[in-house]
Amino acid sequence: MRKHGAEQWPQGQIFSLQIESASLADNLLGDASSRRVDVYIPAGHTGKDLPLLIDLAGFTSSALAHTGWRNYGENIPERLDRLIGSGTMLPVVMAFPDSFTRLGGNQFVNSLAMGNWEDFMIKDMLPAIESRFECGGAGKRGLFGRSSGGYGSIIHGMRHGGEVWSAIACHSGDMDFPLMYRSEFCNTLRSLAKYDFSIEAFIYAFEEGPKASGSDWGTMMMLAQCASFDPDPDAFCGVRLPVTTDTCELIPEYWANWLKWDPLQMIEKPEYRDGLSRLKFLFVDCGTVDQYNLLYGARIMRRKLEEKGVAHIYEEFSDNHSSLDYRYDRSWPLMARALSRA
Repeated sequence: MRKHGAEQWPQGQIFSLQIESASLADNLLGDASSRRVDVYIPAGHTGKDLPLLIDLAGFTSSALAHTGWRNYGENIPERLDRLIGSGTMLPVVMAFPDSFTRLGGNQFVNSLAMGNWEDFMIKDMLPAIESRFECGGAGKRGLFGRSSGGYGSIIHGMRHGGEVWSAIACHSGDMDFPLMYRSEFCNTLRSLAKYDFSIEAFIYAFEEGPKASGSDWGTMMMLAQCASFDPDPDAFCGVRLPVTTDTCELIPEYWANWLKWDPLQMIEKPEYRDGLSRLKFLFVDCGTVDQYNLLYGARIMRRKLEEKGVAHIYEEFSDNHSSLDYRYDRSWPLMARALSRA
């Protein structure tokens, strides 16, 4: 935690790119299609021929926040400076996309409501970074994150493992949707009841402030999941609930669309399982007291990976879902080593 007087390491450089994306244009949230991406280049390097790691932020955040000043402990560039400068980690380029949305977060999948974030990352962001810094390329790209960022990472590994991404680290990622979301729908309905279940009224009230409660943030998170996994082109911001507003019963046809995006459901399909098998490196971890109950989904994922013969590293640690950047000291060096191999 100590910041003052901490050992100094050679400092890398941060560059900022502005990427205009047709993939994000015309989203139902009205969010900008032009996105800033910060890029870290380690000291003594130009980026040329180095592996590329992409940092995916969790809900309510943007990876841009990871390059900013931090009061105690290290921000992400400082952590990289230490790990690379001490020889603990091989040098890499790391990119930090601004993935924040009107609904407060991102699951990094294509959605007519949220925008085609999967396409943005692969078709727009990667070419812009790799052409500018001559880094990454086939076999040398990795993706990591925690919470929603961890979810986005493992989903991309399933869908594009070996083809686009070669190393994935999923820290406390969303999985086992029935377990993690069922009670959250009840909380969402309680919040929306104050607005006669008008999602439009709730979102406008949230945006107008002056201050959102913790339960309001939880509701916003659930609305973002609705817009990601089962967008309705005719609904405000593309949001429709997969439950009835009076009894909180699941609406089968809508809920089925959510389950298609549950990693525990997806791994049962050969094409997604094969994507993970094509990776050079797969890392999954979760805290033993995760307050969103993600530990149980992570354990099921470990079992499924073992049963299906998918090479991986699985770890549990004594902590909850918050303030887990220290876990990157474990995954990043392994990712960098895997991506540096031919």
